[in-house]
Formats: sequence, C-alpha cells, structure tokens
Amino acid sequence: MKTIVNKTARPLRVPLPGGKMLHLGPKKTGQIADNAIEHAGLRKLVDAGDLEVRGEGDAGSVDGGVAPTETTRESAQGHGKSNAVRRGGQRGA
Repeated sequence: MKTIVNKTARPLRVPLPGGKMLHLGPKKTGQIADNAIEHAGLRKLVDAGDLEVRGEGDAGSVDGGVAPTETTRESAQGHGKSNAVRRGGQRGA
C-alpha cells in the first residue's frame, strides 16, 4: 500500500484504476494499491505537484507507508465487551 497526500488547500478527486475515484480533502492522506501508481490520471496529479506519494522508499516515509495500528473504537471509548447476560421477554410467568 502506498500513501498519498493532498498538498493543496482544496479537495481533490483522484482517479484510480478500474474507474474508481478517491475523494481526498485538503491536506489529507489516503492509501492506494501499489499498482495504482502507474495510472495516468494519478500520475498527472503527482507530476503537477498536487499529490505526494509516500512509501516508495523516500525520506518522508519512516515505516514504508504502512499506517500504525489504531486503538479500536470500543477500547478508545472505554466500553469494552461485557460478560453480563441480558435477557429479554417476560419473566416469571
């Protein structure tokens, strides 16, 4: 996976192989497949300076373009899995 960075102050629509489109906000990053780099529309944006590609062995990429793992939403919110049993329906009848 390669990481691309929108270097502009405007949102970009990045064309990808297979007729797909990546919508990338200003100064935001996104990940694309390694083989998508050769796509003509993407290469045009890179050559114009609107996009920067990381993960190609450049100095800006410390970990080779692999994003660090993030904490899951459950543990980030403090709502881990509970062992409590929840029962529904009528009881005692």
